[in-house]
Amino acid sequence: MSSARAASAPAAVPLGRSVDGRAIEAGEVGDPAGTPILVVGCIHGNETAGVAVVRRLETLSPRGIDLWLVPVLNPDGVAAGTRGNAHSVDLNRNFPYRWRRLGGVYDSGPQPLSEPEARIAYRLIRRIHPLVSIWFHQHRDLVWASGGNRAVERRFAAVSRLAYHPLPALAGSAIDWQNHELPGTTAFAAELPAGAASPAAVDRYMRAVLAAARMALASR
Repeated sequence: MSSARAASAPAAVPLGRSVDGRAIEAGEVGDPAGTPILVVGCIHGNETAGVAVVRRLETLSPRGIDLWLVPVLNPDGVAAGTRGNAHSVDLNRNFPYRWRRLGGVYDSGPQPLSEPEARIAYRLIRRIHPLVSIWFHQHRDLVWASGGNRAVERRFAAVSRLAYHPLPALAGSAIDWQNHELPGTTAFAAELPAGAASPAAVDRYMRAVLAAARMALASR
Protein backbone atom coordinates (compact mmCIF):
# COMPACT_ATOMS: atom_id res chain seq x y z
CA MET A 1 0.00 0.00 0.00
CA SER A 2 1.29 3.46 -0.82
CA SER A 3 2.60 5.53 2.10
CA ALA A 4 1.00 8.69 0.71
CA ARG A 5 -2.22 9.56 -1.03
CA ALA A 6 -3.21 12.50 -3.18
CA ALA A 7 -4.43 15.63 -1.43
CA SER A 8 -5.96 18.92 -2.41
CA ALA A 9 -3.75 21.99 -2.14
CA PRO A 10 -3.21 22.86 1.53
CA ALA A 11 -4.60 26.02 3.03
CA ALA A 12 -1.89 28.60 3.55
CA VAL A 13 -0.80 29.13 7.16
CA PRO A 14 0.49 32.70 7.55
CA LEU A 15 3.83 32.81 9.38
CA GLY A 16 4.78 36.47 9.05
CA ARG A 17 6.34 38.92 6.62
CA SER A 18 9.76 39.57 5.17
CA VAL A 19 11.82 42.73 5.56
CA ASP A 20 10.04 44.23 2.53
CA GLY A 21 6.62 43.06 3.71
CA ARG A 22 6.16 39.98 1.53
CA ALA A 23 4.06 37.21 3.04
CA ILE A 24 5.78 34.04 4.25
CA GLU A 25 3.45 31.07 4.48
CA ALA A 26 3.44 27.38 5.23
CA GLY A 27 1.23 24.55 4.12
CA GLU A 28 0.29 21.60 6.32
CA VAL A 29 -0.61 18.27 4.72
CA GLY A 30 -0.94 14.70 5.87
CA ASP A 31 -2.05 13.71 9.34
CA PRO A 32 -2.34 16.61 11.84
CA ALA A 33 -2.07 14.05 14.64
CA GLY A 34 1.05 12.53 13.10
CA THR A 35 4.74 13.25 13.58
CA PRO A 36 5.79 16.74 12.42
CA ILE A 37 8.23 16.90 9.50
CA LEU A 38 9.41 20.24 8.09
CA VAL A 39 10.60 20.96 4.54
CA VAL A 40 11.87 24.39 3.47
CA GLY A 41 12.19 24.93 -0.26
CA CYS A 42 14.25 28.12 -0.37
CA ILE A 43 16.24 30.07 2.22
CA HIS A 44 18.74 31.62 -0.21
CA GLY A 45 16.97 33.68 -2.86
CA ASN A 46 19.20 32.52 -5.71
CA GLU A 47 18.73 28.82 -4.87
CA THR A 48 15.14 28.08 -5.84
CA ALA A 49 15.11 24.50 -7.20
CA GLY A 50 13.72 23.17 -3.93
CA VAL A 51 10.52 25.19 -4.32
CA ALA A 52 9.26 22.75 -6.95
CA VAL A 53 9.87 19.85 -4.55
CA VAL A 54 7.78 21.53 -1.86
CA ARG A 55 5.00 22.21 -4.37
CA ARG A 56 5.07 18.52 -5.31
CA LEU A 57 4.84 17.52 -1.64
CA GLU A 58 1.80 19.78 -1.27
CA THR A 59 -0.13 17.39 -3.51
CA LEU A 60 0.31 14.46 -1.10
CA SER A 61 -1.24 13.38 2.16
CA PRO A 62 1.25 11.02 3.84
CA ARG A 63 -0.13 8.72 6.49
CA GLY A 64 1.19 9.21 10.01
CA ILE A 65 3.12 12.36 9.09
CA ASP A 66 2.19 15.96 9.84
CA LEU A 67 4.07 17.53 6.93
CA TRP A 68 4.85 21.24 7.24
CA LEU A 69 5.96 22.89 4.01
CA VAL A 70 7.53 26.34 3.61
CA PRO A 71 8.06 26.96 -0.11
CA VAL A 72 10.00 30.22 0.28
CA LEU A 73 11.44 31.61 3.51
CA ASN A 74 13.26 34.43 1.72
CA PRO A 75 10.80 36.01 -0.75
CA ASP A 76 12.75 39.29 -0.95
CA GLY A 77 15.88 37.41 -1.99
CA VAL A 78 13.92 35.48 -4.61
CA ALA A 79 12.48 38.73 -6.00
CA ALA A 80 15.97 40.25 -6.20
CA GLY A 81 17.79 37.07 -7.25
CA THR A 82 20.15 37.40 -4.28
CA ARG A 83 21.42 34.97 -1.67
CA GLY A 84 20.57 37.24 1.24
CA ASN A 85 17.38 38.97 2.27
CA ALA A 86 16.56 42.66 1.73
CA HIS A 87 19.16 43.54 4.39
CA SER A 88 21.74 41.45 2.47
CA VAL A 89 21.89 39.05 5.42
CA ASP A 90 22.51 35.35 4.81
CA LEU A 91 19.59 33.89 6.76
CA ASN A 92 21.48 30.63 7.16
CA ARG A 93 24.07 32.43 9.29
CA ASN A 94 21.51 34.28 11.45
CA PHE A 95 20.46 31.50 13.86
CA PRO A 96 21.61 31.50 17.49
CA TYR A 97 23.81 28.40 17.70
CA ARG A 98 27.51 29.29 17.32
CA TRP A 99 26.54 32.59 15.76
CA ARG A 100 29.41 34.96 15.06
CA ARG A 101 29.70 38.19 13.14
CA LEU A 102 30.41 37.52 9.48
CA GLY A 103 30.46 39.88 6.54
CA GLY A 104 30.38 39.67 2.77
CA VAL A 105 28.30 37.03 1.05
CA TYR A 106 27.82 35.21 4.38
CA ASP A 107 26.75 38.35 6.28
CA SER A 108 25.33 37.02 9.54
CA GLY A 109 23.47 40.17 10.55
CA PRO A 110 24.13 42.43 13.55
CA GLN A 111 23.01 39.78 16.05
CA PRO A 112 21.36 36.33 16.13
CA LEU A 113 17.78 36.34 14.84
CA SER A 114 18.06 39.97 13.75
CA GLU A 115 16.08 39.14 10.59
CA PRO A 116 12.30 38.57 10.54
CA GLU A 117 12.63 35.61 8.19
CA ALA A 118 15.00 33.80 10.57
CA ARG A 119 12.72 34.56 13.51
CA ILE A 120 9.78 33.09 11.57
CA ALA A 121 11.62 29.80 11.03
CA TYR A 122 12.90 29.79 14.62
CA ARG A 123 9.39 30.21 16.01
CA LEU A 124 7.91 27.59 13.70
CA ILE A 125 10.52 24.98 14.62
CA ARG A 126 10.13 25.68 18.34
CA ARG A 127 6.36 25.42 17.91
CA ILE A 128 6.04 22.19 15.91
CA HIS A 129 9.25 20.44 17.08
CA PRO A 130 9.83 18.58 13.79
CA LEU A 131 11.40 15.15 14.03
CA VAL A 132 13.11 15.88 10.70
CA SER A 133 13.76 19.20 8.97
CA ILE A 134 15.03 19.25 5.40
CA TRP A 135 16.33 22.51 3.95
CA PHE A 136 16.86 22.66 0.19
CA HIS A 137 19.90 24.51 -1.12
CA GLN A 138 22.06 24.57 -4.25
CA HIS A 139 24.48 23.97 -6.00
CA ARG A 140 26.75 21.39 -4.39
CA ASP A 141 24.88 18.20 -5.39
CA LEU A 142 25.14 16.57 -1.95
CA VAL A 143 23.50 15.99 1.42
CA TRP A 144 25.20 18.27 3.98
CA ALA A 145 25.03 16.27 7.20
CA SER A 146 26.36 17.94 10.34
CA GLY A 147 24.77 16.53 13.42
CA GLY A 148 21.58 14.56 12.89
CA ASN A 149 20.68 10.88 12.60
CA ARG A 150 23.03 9.55 9.94
CA ALA A 151 20.73 6.69 9.00
CA VAL A 152 17.99 9.20 8.18
CA GLU A 153 20.37 11.42 6.22
CA ARG A 154 21.82 8.45 4.34
CA ARG A 155 18.35 7.23 3.44
CA PHE A 156 17.54 10.61 1.90
CA ALA A 157 20.85 10.58 0.02
CA ALA A 158 20.26 7.08 -1.37
CA VAL A 159 16.77 7.81 -2.67
CA SER A 160 17.62 11.29 -3.95
CA ARG A 161 20.89 10.11 -5.57
CA LEU A 162 22.76 12.95 -3.92
CA ALA A 163 26.20 12.24 -2.48
CA TYR A 164 26.31 11.93 1.31
CA HIS A 165 28.87 14.09 3.12
CA PRO A 166 29.25 14.52 6.88
CA LEU A 167 30.54 18.09 7.04
CA PRO A 168 31.43 20.60 9.77
CA ALA A 169 28.75 22.64 11.46
CA LEU A 170 28.40 26.21 10.19
CA ALA A 171 28.21 29.27 12.38
CA GLY A 172 24.62 30.39 12.79
CA SER A 173 23.04 27.81 10.48
CA ALA A 174 19.44 26.67 10.78
CA ILE A 175 20.23 22.95 10.70
CA ASP A 176 22.97 23.12 13.31
CA TRP A 177 20.81 25.24 15.59
CA GLN A 178 18.00 22.65 15.46
CA ASN A 179 20.32 19.68 15.96
CA HIS A 180 21.73 21.42 19.04
CA GLU A 181 18.47 22.90 20.36
CA LEU A 182 16.22 19.87 19.85
CA PRO A 183 18.19 16.70 20.68
CA GLY A 184 16.75 13.59 19.08
CA THR A 185 15.65 15.44 15.96
CA THR A 186 17.47 15.59 12.63
CA ALA A 187 17.97 18.63 10.43
CA PHE A 188 20.08 18.57 7.29
CA ALA A 189 20.61 20.41 4.02
CA ALA A 190 19.85 18.87 0.64
CA GLU A 191 22.14 20.66 -1.81
CA LEU A 192 20.60 20.16 -5.25
CA PRO A 193 22.55 20.56 -8.50
CA ALA A 194 22.59 23.91 -10.27
CA GLY A 195 19.59 24.91 -12.37
CA ALA A 196 15.95 23.95 -12.25
CA ALA A 197 15.18 20.35 -11.33
CA SER A 198 13.56 18.17 -13.99
CA PRO A 199 10.12 16.68 -13.25
CA ALA A 200 11.78 13.29 -12.72
CA ALA A 201 14.27 14.80 -10.27
CA VAL A 202 11.52 16.64 -8.40
CA ASP A 203 9.65 13.37 -8.00
CA ARG A 204 12.81 11.64 -6.78
CA TYR A 205 13.50 14.34 -4.18
CA MET A 206 9.88 14.14 -3.07
CA ARG A 207 10.24 10.39 -2.54
CA ALA A 208 13.49 10.99 -0.66
CA VAL A 209 11.71 13.32 1.80
CA LEU A 210 9.11 10.65 2.54
CA ALA A 211 11.75 7.92 2.80
CA ALA A 212 13.78 9.97 5.30
CA ALA A 213 10.66 10.69 7.33
CA ARG A 214 9.75 7.00 7.44
CA MET A 215 13.28 6.08 8.48
CA ALA A 216 13.16 8.62 11.30
CA LEU A 217 9.84 7.25 12.51
CA ALA A 218 11.18 3.72 12.46
CA SER A 219 14.34 4.77 14.34
CA ARG A 220 12.55 6.27 17.34
